[in-house]
Amino acid sequence: MSTRHILLGLLAMGPRHGYDLKRRHDERFPQARPLAYGQVYTTLQRLVRDGFAEIEETSSDGGPERTMYRRTDAGERELANWAMSVTPPAPFVANEIFTKVVVAILSGGDPAAYLAAQRASHMQRMRELTAVKSAQGADLATVLSADYALTHLNADLRWMTTTAGRLATLTAEVDAT
Repeated sequence: MSTRHILLGLLAMGPRHGYDLKRRHDERFPQARPLAYGQVYTTLQRLVRDGFAEIEETSSDGGPERTMYRRTDAGERELANWAMSVTPPAPFVANEIFTKVVVAILSGGDPAAYLAAQRASHMQRMRELTAVKSAQGADLATVLSADYALTHLNADLRWMTTTAGRLATLTAEVDAT
């Protein structure tokens, strides 16, 4: 996730202060990890430093000081370039589940039991996500985000099934080295 690009995208709606950007991020990307306020303000400072955003105004209106930021033309170009760039598939996929299976084999553990427990955890998360996306009034962003996660969890489950069926061969290979 590129926080700087998300903030530039949110600034496309017009000038905003950090609190508003954080709130809008959490609304627009409900399944993402919420941004910390410190991360928002640090990222805004970097955007200003890099010429992608600028301070429109600072006011206090009797309360805490609020700085309004707006996207610059350079920020608009940066966002357009980022949004249109293809995200390359990872050349190697770091798979913690596979790593744990191999470590279980190496340490005399029970990789089949681990895979069964992991499967149960994935299934529970899939039920939670299905409830989220099926909830009355769920907005499309929430549904699409849940669909994305469900697709990945389903791929993990298929991989776990394949791996469970190949454990004897994998164990023999790991033990032979």
